[in-house]
Amino acid sequence: MLTGHHVAVIGGDARQIEIIRRLHEWDAHVYLAGFDQLNGSFTECIELDFSGPQAEQLDALILPIAGTDENGNIDGIFTNKMLSLTAEWLKRTPAHCQIYTGIANQTLKDLAAKAERELISLMDRDDVAIYNSIPTVEGTIMMAIQHTDFTIHGSNVIILGLGRVGMSLARAFDHLGAKVTVGVRSSAGAARVHEMGMQSLDMRSMENLEFNCDYLINTVPAPVVDASVIKKLPSHCLILDLASKPGGADFRYAEKRGIKAILVPGLPGIVAPKTAGKIVANVICRKLQENNRKADE
Repeated sequence: MLTGHHVAVIGGDARQIEIIRRLHEWDAHVYLAGFDQLNGSFTECIELDFSGPQAEQLDALILPIAGTDENGNIDGIFTNKMLSLTAEWLKRTPAHCQIYTGIANQTLKDLAAKAERELISLMDRDDVAIYNSIPTVEGTIMMAIQHTDFTIHGSNVIILGLGRVGMSLARAFDHLGAKVTVGVRSSAGAARVHEMGMQSLDMRSMENLEFNCDYLINTVPAPVVDASVIKKLPSHCLILDLASKPGGADFRYAEKRGIKAILVPGLPGIVAPKTAGKIVANVICRKLQENNRKADE
């Protein structure tokens, strides 16, 4: 239980709804910012007043999966208000207050460092990322079906990256009957792909490779699907870029070539926000309980 804990949930999407519910189940005091359009759905919550004394009793802040932008602003789909973090406000929280986010950009890291508060990037944790890959895969399959007029079965699929999401994607598309090739950057990665019964390609020399595929799925948060790759793709190919913004594909050149390219970060929050929210909420609640036990020792 989190009885006596004070937790602020600031901005975000439908995943935060499940996080708020879980925090209440665990008996935490919950403060909200960025949920004013929910029309009083959480009457037991307290509206977070950034100018008031509430910051001084917070044990944790929960930010959206995307964290903040480069200016410290926080996006929220349930409000039209501007939400933002400053180091000065964070310094008003207790020294033990933790900041939970999905992804931490340099701005957020700098804010936390300046305020001397612990920043926890949930998507860097294996447990969160692996569980989160399940709705990501389902959402990718949904997008692949919606935006093409041919079956996944029998199609040629290239997946760039063999991380936690890439591996789950490769297995799922293989099980659906696609011919899967996985882009890797090491001999160990190539060996793993071979063990999985699939083909690999070396992403270190992509300019020398052919890309005769029906789907090109990128999981790498770097500009890997550039013009040199896109110019080799057949016109019917669908590019699905799952990397965090701004993605890893040259969308301008893809449009110029008439190739459909879609940036779809945060798929779990789109296709399965309840499940995705539970994954994050369970980890946060466990972490807060661990902190509580350590404080009692």
